[in-house]
Amino acid sequence: MKYKINNYLILTIIIFGLLYSLISLVNHYNFRTYALDLGAYTNAMYDYIHFQWNDSTVFNEIKENLLADHFDLYLIIFSPLSLIFKTYTLLIVQIFMILFGGIGVYRYFSISKSKYNVALLATIYFYMFFGVFSAVSFDYHSNVIAASLVPWFFYFFKQKKHITTCIILLLLLISKENISLWVAFICIGLLFEYKNDKISLRYLLTFFLISILYFILITSVVMPALSNSGTYPHFHYSSLGNNPFEVLKFIFSHPLESIKLLFVNYINHPLGNYVKIELHILVLTSGLFILFKKPHYILMLIPIYFQKLFNDNYEMWGIGGQYSIEFAPILAIGIFSVISEFKNIKLLKIVSVIALLGVISSTIRVMDNTVIFTSKSKIRFYQETHYKRDYDVKTVYEQLNKIPDNVIVSAQTPFLPHLSLRDNIYQFPIVKDAEYIIYSNKEVKYPLNEKEFSIEIKKILISNKWKTIFKSEDIVILKRKIL
Repeated sequence: MKYKINNYLILTIIIFGLLYSLISLVNHYNFRTYALDLGAYTNAMYDYIHFQWNDSTVFNEIKENLLADHFDLYLIIFSPLSLIFKTYTLLIVQIFMILFGGIGVYRYFSISKSKYNVALLATIYFYMFFGVFSAVSFDYHSNVIAASLVPWFFYFFKQKKHITTCIILLLLLISKENISLWVAFICIGLLFEYKNDKISLRYLLTFFLISILYFILITSVVMPALSNSGTYPHFHYSSLGNNPFEVLKFIFSHPLESIKLLFVNYINHPLGNYVKIELHILVLTSGLFILFKKPHYILMLIPIYFQKLFNDNYEMWGIGGQYSIEFAPILAIGIFSVISEFKNIKLLKIVSVIALLGVISSTIRVMDNTVIFTSKSKIRFYQETHYKRDYDVKTVYEQLNKIPDNVIVSAQTPFLPHLSLRDNIYQFPIVKDAEYIIYSNKEVKYPLNEKEFSIEIKKILISNKWKTIFKSEDIVILKRKIL
């Protein structure tokens, strides 16, 4: 069947593409992207395009293969684009892939004709989801790309284009090590959707086994082998156990306690109160309750809930950053799959409006006022403060452009992404053999606090190893003296 382009879909893509660009690209221009993670990933692309592994020295004192931190092969694939789009590459790719993911949602619902345009509404829902806006407001992350491919996995599988589905599966697996576990649960959920189709069931079971085996292989063998410590670095679930087997044992032997942990601030961090509740409320407001009619879609979200809410880091629990993007494709497809089955057109319209109003209100809440701290200037594209800084951005660019491409740099976190297309660059206060140091007293001091930052700067200035080649109230650039 020939696919007909919908003018309303094109308009929707243009509108959201513009909104995402106003958030993400403006953030980068205004130095609201950081060493972690855009700077580190852009530096990795530089290495990959030069046929060398990245050693994580952007943020690590000791060299370690970046794949030991996250087994992400997308950066290798995207690296040639850095020759064209420079330090904006990953942000542009991320925006493009989110828009592409929305088209996947549209195509999925366009398979079966509806008297009401469910396909377009589901696409708008996907684009409008709060997790999407939060993700584009914070650097680049490969799980965003993976989440944008999930609708295409659904689409090609429904079309019984199994070879193409296998290609999408492969692309999902190589995105990030934990995505494979999510894919396994997606396959489990789809078993209920295709329970009467024996061929589809065989494919889904095969995909499930491949995903589980890949997850175990990468997290238990490959990443520990690449790591200096010989371990997987992101297992932070102390409330459940010290390894996956202890976690599973705890969950099955203490089910009520495990459920409780999904709602409470068990680490007693003062900033962690009500963060989980906020997530639950916003996801419910976005229409999760509609999935009670198709609970297997909720099943697909189990690893997302668990990796977020059982984590020892309270920032993972909340609605900020890239940590909620995986909800978007599952909720969009699940909710509108329920809606599309309504025979009563009036009921279909009412529930569609409820879902859209819910997701819009949740996104507005994320932009306006949240329990967990989020930098509102990074996401409020509708306010003047988003487009301005309290220093002269033009002057900073003029000075950064004078830094030679072949020198080693130690840069404060917001400046690092703009200089990361080079062989060696460090996030200050890592200096080592750097030839230049770049910092500003007006910028964020991460990973140091204000006092620690001042101490480090004083040490450098009194060491007599550096000369100031530019100094203003906005930026300071030091060059190592030649002895």
